[in-house]
Amino acid sequence: MNRQQSLLAARGLTDGSDRLITADEPLADLHEACGGALPGTLAVPELLDLVQQGRRMGLRIAREFSAFDGEEMVTGFVRIHPLSDEEGGGCELLVENWQRTPLPQTNSQELGERIDAIDRAAAEITARLDARQRVQIVSTTAGDATGFQSAISTQPGKVWSDYVELHEVAHHQPLHWRLLDGTRCTIPGSQREWRTRLLPIGPGTASPRGFELLLVADEPFVPVDMLDDIDEEGEHSRLVGSALTPVLRQPIARIIANAETIRTRLAGPLREEYSEYAGHISAAGQHLSGMLDDLADLEVVEAADFQTASEPVDVADAASRAAGILGVRAQDKAITVELSDSCAPAMATGEFRRVLQILINLIGNAIAYSPENSRILVTSCASSRDTVSVTVRDEGPGVDAQQATKIFEKFERLGRDSDGGNDSGSGLGLYISRKLALAMGGDLEIMTPDSADQRTGAEFRLTLPAD
Repeated sequence: MNRQQSLLAARGLTDGSDRLITADEPLADLHEACGGALPGTLAVPELLDLVQQGRRMGLRIAREFSAFDGEEMVTGFVRIHPLSDEEGGGCELLVENWQRTPLPQTNSQELGERIDAIDRAAAEITARLDARQRVQIVSTTAGDATGFQSAISTQPGKVWSDYVELHEVAHHQPLHWRLLDGTRCTIPGSQREWRTRLLPIGPGTASPRGFELLLVADEPFVPVDMLDDIDEEGEHSRLVGSALTPVLRQPIARIIANAETIRTRLAGPLREEYSEYAGHISAAGQHLSGMLDDLADLEVVEAADFQTASEPVDVADAASRAAGILGVRAQDKAITVELSDSCAPAMATGEFRRVLQILINLIGNAIAYSPENSRILVTSCASSRDTVSVTVRDEGPGVDAQQATKIFEKFERLGRDSDGGNDSGSGLGLYISRKLALAMGGDLEIMTPDSADQRTGAEFRLTLPAD
C-alpha cells in the first residue's frame, strides 16, 4: 500500500450536475449532515464549489476544506479529478487527512454581545434613557408606534415603563434594570406584543450612565385597514404593495447590508469562497427588493385613479441618465451602451421620473439578455410633429412574432431565456412600463423584424406626445 492510499479517508463520485452519486461512509455522513441526500446535489459548500470549478475548467484541483456537521468541525485535504463525458462528466473526490475538531466554547460575554447585536438589528423602536430610565430620545420604524411616540411627546421626561403596559410585572416602577430586561409589554395603539431589552451604557453595569432601550416585536406589522381593502374577486388588492412592502423592505435591506459587509471583508479576514457566498446572498436580496418595488408599482398603475404628471421631458437626457445608472452592470458583461441623439431635440410631454423608470427597465432588460462583448443602441428622436420616440435595441436572442404577442402581459418573463442563467425578474417590468407609457398618452411596443432583416436582438420603442 502506497502513502497516498494510506492517507485516503474517503472517496466519492459526482455526476455532470454536481450530484454526489456514491461516497464512502465519512463523506456520505458529512454530506447528509449538511442537509444533502444520496444521491443528490453535493451539500458541503466548500466541496461543491471546488467540484464546480474543476468540472467547468476541466482541471485537477487539490485544496484544504472545512465544514460543520452540526456537532464538530471537519477538515481535510481533497483532490478533485474531473471525469470525461464517457466516464459521466462529473468528478472524483479523494479526501485525505480527515480530522474532526470540537467547536471552541463560546464564553458568556461573546454570546451576550451576539444576542445584543441581533436584537439591535431586529428592534423597530429604540430609545436612549438616562441613568434613572427616563426617556431622552426615541426613534421608530414601526407603523403602529404612533401612539407610543405621541404619549412621549405629550408627557416627556417620564420613565419608559410609564408609556407601556408591562406583562407580569406588578412591582412599583422603576425597578432595577436587570429585572426589566427581557420582559414583555404592549405599547399604545399596537396590537402586537413586544419584548424589551435594556442595555447599559458606560464602563460598568453597576452604575450605568444611561441605557439603550430596544423594543422588538414578535411579528411583522400589517395595518388592519389594509386587510379590509378587498377587491371584487375577494382578494386584498393593496396588501402586498401598501402593507407588506414597508414591513419586508427593512429586513431585506439588513440582509443585503450584512451580506455586503461579509463580502467586502469589512468585518475581518474571510476565505474567498465564503465571500462569494455572501455575494450570492446580497444579489438574492437585491432581487427580492426589486420584486417588492415591482409589486408596489403594480398596485399604483392598476389603481382606478392613477395619473401621471404632465411636464416637458428631454427623452435624450432621460436615456443618458438611465444608461449611466446601469453603466456598472453593463461593464460587468463588457457590454457597450451607445446613445444616438443625432436627430432634432426630442422634447416630449410626460413625467420625467416615469420616463426614466421605463428606460431603466428597457436598458436593464437589454443588458440581462445580451451576450458579453455586445452592443446596445439607444436612439431618441422626434418621430413626427406630434410624437417623440426612444428605441432600445440589443444583440441578444431576440423575440419572435409569437412571443411578441404576450410580452407585455402580467408576469410574462420576456418569453426568452437570459444569457448565462441571469434571472429574468418578476415578469412585471414591461407590463408596468407599458401601463406608464399609456398613462402619459404614449405607448410602448416591441418592433418585430421583417423577413429581410437579418439582425439579431430585440428592439423596443417608447413613444410619447411631443412637447
